[in-house]
Amino acid sequence: MSFVNTLKQWDESVACFERGDTVRALETFLDIQEKNSKIFFNIGCIHLVNNNLDAAEKAFDGSIGKDEHLAVAFFQRGLTFYKKQRFEESFADFQNAFRELRGNQLIDYKPLGLRYKLYACEVLHNMALVHAQQGLWERAQQNLVSALNLKTEPKLSLIDRALECILKQKLFDPVEVPNKIMFKPNKNYVAELEKKDYLGKAKVVSSIVDKDEFSGFAPLQPQIEDVPDTPKVPEVLRALEGEPHTVLFEFVPETSDELAVVPGNIVFVLHKGSDSWASVIFNERRGLVPYNYLERLEITLSSKQNMDKDDVPAAPRQDPPNRPQRKSAFIPEKNKETEIKDSIDTSHCVVKVHFKYTIAISMVPGLPYINTLKQISNKLGLPATAITLSYAQKDSSKIEIDEDTRMEDVWNCVRNGRLTLWCEMKQGMSEQSQIHLVALHSYASSNPEDLEFNQGDTILLLSKVNEDWFEGECNQKVGIFPASFVEEAQMKEN
Repeated sequence: MSFVNTLKQWDESVACFERGDTVRALETFLDIQEKNSKIFFNIGCIHLVNNNLDAAEKAFDGSIGKDEHLAVAFFQRGLTFYKKQRFEESFADFQNAFRELRGNQLIDYKPLGLRYKLYACEVLHNMALVHAQQGLWERAQQNLVSALNLKTEPKLSLIDRALECILKQKLFDPVEVPNKIMFKPNKNYVAELEKKDYLGKAKVVSSIVDKDEFSGFAPLQPQIEDVPDTPKVPEVLRALEGEPHTVLFEFVPETSDELAVVPGNIVFVLHKGSDSWASVIFNERRGLVPYNYLERLEITLSSKQNMDKDDVPAAPRQDPPNRPQRKSAFIPEKNKETEIKDSIDTSHCVVKVHFKYTIAISMVPGLPYINTLKQISNKLGLPATAITLSYAQKDSSKIEIDEDTRMEDVWNCVRNGRLTLWCEMKQGMSEQSQIHLVALHSYASSNPEDLEFNQGDTILLLSKVNEDWFEGECNQKVGIFPASFVEEAQMKEN
């Protein structure tokens, strides 16, 4: 079987599995003649979902046989042995999985097509559970203590709960790979499977022959009368409206408005908003992508006509940005002419709050004042007692919102699923609740969402995006910047 056929069946199987048709997915996977380690892994995962443990064990044997360094395959086979109560073999596989982590705290399998992170502390968690099943409580405790030292995220609190169980000599549930994930084929390869007809099927526009449908080559025919002065624009050129850009980095959409693209794609920018998001068209689909993921591509009219659909775009010349992605709460503005029409969820609306910077929150219309204030204060990272909210009815000035306000009047201002509010700090609260930072080094960046500053500048901390990046305000500009470039300023006491 050729690689192309294997790729087609692999992609079809994953699609069936995601639709919930596990029977068809398994049949298609098993029909692949040349199975690689990832395909064997997927087969084993389906058997685990169906609780067919013997078949799952055999499939994971095949996966490890093809790739003896695939830690997640050892982890899954260890779970299979655990469910079969073959604890010694289960512990050995968990040990192999831990060894293949090679001292790392985790392995992220997303680049290989599996949306899963295998954490070293979770492997030790399962090793402790196997020891507990064997009555080796002290060894189990030692494994969990080691797991605590490797815990990287607060969500891994299951380690603490497991340690409490061990101290009480009680069993706990194992960590398992989610049922709905499996290795997917490389999306770039899959995209090349479908041959695209950019010109479309030819059709007869005009002919002296009645009901003529011939679209091949024919001898010259007499010219028709009343030929228009301006020839019709070819469909291939109409499809290329907008400014051509090359995609530099992979973008995974998080909302229905956004569009998935990968490095090397050529998209056509219809509109660039002031918020650094661009409305683009790609493969006859429209959507939003970050504009700093794109690079302008100069294409003349003649080059558009002579563009070869088999040309492979050059690889991007830059390194991908090592920065946090904006989540769906930052909703880009859209031009009316290029707005993407989609269905409006009437059970929620987008509340846009203008503060020192603008945020957007999805909220249920009709919430009481206390709940509305709490959600907004949590989003801003400020105490609810430190801020005041206000709204504006049509053709009127801003009205402050408090406990005596009729919230029906506020929510009646929702238009097209959106509500605009304003937020201000209460007097005497700003200095108590705000944190100021001082720049240790100058920071300059070409990315529009970054905050530039010079060494010694004072920066107002607005939020902590993650451990490495903060959001702040400096010189009346708002943006994100590396946390290592600043330190907290020592405020003078009065």
